[in-house]
Amino acid sequence: MSLAEQNRAKPTLYIVVPCYNEEEVLPETAARLEAKLVSLMEAEKIARNSRVLLANDGSRDRTWEIICGLHDDPAHDGMFTGISLAHNRGHQNVLFAGLMAALERGCDISISMDADLQDDVNAIDEMVDAYLEGADIVFGVRSDRDTDTRFKRGTAMAFYGLMRRMGTETVPNSADFRLMDSRALQALSQYGETNLFLRGIVPSLGFQTAEVYYRRAERFAGESKYPLSKMLSLAVDGVTSFSVTPLRMVTVAGSAFVIISLLALVYAIISLVMGTTVTGWTSLLISIWFVGGAIMVSLGIVGEYVGRIYMESKHRPRYIVAEELT
Repeated sequence: MSLAEQNRAKPTLYIVVPCYNEEEVLPETAARLEAKLVSLMEAEKIARNSRVLLANDGSRDRTWEIICGLHDDPAHDGMFTGISLAHNRGHQNVLFAGLMAALERGCDISISMDADLQDDVNAIDEMVDAYLEGADIVFGVRSDRDTDTRFKRGTAMAFYGLMRRMGTETVPNSADFRLMDSRALQALSQYGETNLFLRGIVPSLGFQTAEVYYRRAERFAGESKYPLSKMLSLAVDGVTSFSVTPLRMVTVAGSAFVIISLLALVYAIISLVMGTTVTGWTSLLISIWFVGGAIMVSLGIVGEYVGRIYMESKHRPRYIVAEELT
């Protein structure tokens, strides 16, 4: 058996968990993930040096203190490690930081999941099996959205439909619960943009993929870290990171307004020649407001792209690691 086959047969797994103010749920999350790693080791599916890497996103509560306690407790036999960012940088950035830390520490595969225990821990077994069968990336896909409100379910489906029409490659009903091997992580590390949208980047890497279906549970404790405002911000990041279609729509809309104005000019000339009086302050006022609103929306769309170009042009670091546990 070659070295590559041996590594795939018993890989080193790092479970990467981004954490932001998760003191209420973190002890239970740690207990479940430790039990899962132990069961996978006993089944000889993963190596004994596999770890849980907890990535703290500048939490304001006791999250980092709990992570340090898990790392220092000899009862866990070094099962837990972690990093802490110097400042809150957002879910996508802290997740990326955790994945890169796992890669630097020599993991063969990583599985990313949120700390709230909504992702099914037992689906990790199927992900590892899919990797052992040859997949480089395994997406955790929700089998249904029964736990979502009707509003969230509708907006989620609208988002995936929008991304598809914009030409962005995404996996519907899949978030950041996924397995990636070291080759995929190496490829991901080459992406240098500041505005990260991993749900679009990972499917575009081009490696062999598989899907594992699971039911998403209710949050175990604490509050959601993704309110509507952050979901909308993520959607904007997704569209502007992978598609220029909105800019083309602005051009099409501008062309349409020019055509309408020319038709209106022809109508005015004909009316003048025929001696009819052009009246209608209401229609004029509506037209002005409509065109003015369209201009403002167009400027907003262009501004979103210009703002992102501005942020990218500064080449600032995505994050700074303040503390690291080895």
